[in-house]
Amino acid sequence: MKLSQFKFKLPEDRIAQFPVQNRDESRLMVVHRKSGEIDHVLFKEILKYFDENDVFVFNDTRVFPARLYGNKEKTGAQIEVFLLRELREENLLWDVQVDPARKIRIGNKLYFGEDNSMVAEVIDNTTSRGRVLRFLYDGPHDEFKKALYALGEAPIPTYLKRKVDEMDEERFQTIFATNEGAVTAPTAGLHFSRELLKRMEIKGVERAFITMHCGLGNFREIDVEDLTKHKMESEQMFVTEECTEIVNKAKLAGHKICAVGNTVNRALETVVGTDHLIKPFEGWTNKFIFPPYDFSVADSMISNFQLPESVQLMLTAAYGGYDLVMSAYNLAVKEGYRFGCYGDAMLIMD
Repeated sequence: MKLSQFKFKLPEDRIAQFPVQNRDESRLMVVHRKSGEIDHVLFKEILKYFDENDVFVFNDTRVFPARLYGNKEKTGAQIEVFLLRELREENLLWDVQVDPARKIRIGNKLYFGEDNSMVAEVIDNTTSRGRVLRFLYDGPHDEFKKALYALGEAPIPTYLKRKVDEMDEERFQTIFATNEGAVTAPTAGLHFSRELLKRMEIKGVERAFITMHCGLGNFREIDVEDLTKHKMESEQMFVTEECTEIVNKAKLAGHKICAVGNTVNRALETVVGTDHLIKPFEGWTNKFIFPPYDFSVADSMISNFQLPESVQLMLTAAYGGYDLVMSAYNLAVKEGYRFGCYGDAMLIMD
């Protein structure tokens, strides 16, 4: 398939700038793959489509405050630093992106905080991701991390075109976020409230957790028309023995498996065997899914309404069928659904 096949007209005002007041009160479009029928409900009504012993698989990654603003030594020029991941704990080395990149050279020092209390030195600018910074800090590592994160802000996507709000610190994070390492939220999980999880428990719908640390590759523009030539950036992921037992037991018993988000579906497809069962895993994946693709694990999936030409839209179209999903997206625009990380959701099922 071609990149241009995932273009559609999305008015600016359809991109949700802020979340709805209550997590589970966004809209939900339910797309039935076999019949092509579409339901329009509220997200908190999702459980009527599931039964006891069905399983929801969540991504429990935790977003850290990855965006910092610093100043370059001597010139004082403001530099935006986006923390990607910690490379070496003992040396305080971090893989980062800087903007504007052209102003940064090896050996430059950057100062952070009103009192310039945090200093970093650029030690490498040849990585495919951007730069490597060594932070200069005397003290225990946990104190350094605390001080560094105090300077950062919630890394909401740049397409929101607004400053970070206090609300973002809480709402750009799922309520079950546990394992720190993501620089963007697994957005399908943002719709789940504590009340909804409690109702799941009462109904006997089970839950399992994978961890995939969502990276910026989810937002990078694809610069090739031929999708077979696009390379996804690797993301770290973990699938535990406990998760595999819950999912495989339900699968073998004929219960539904719902992938909560594109990251979960990618993770499940990374670790599935030829027997359609999943295996424990700890490592990295750069799996890129676009139509046509045969999924082996999930019987249903939840996804936010994604932006045009995004990798998330491509996976969604692969799961629901290209024609059906693109038709549903055009309907969503017409019906006033909200798009993006704080937007409404789609449930695709048979």
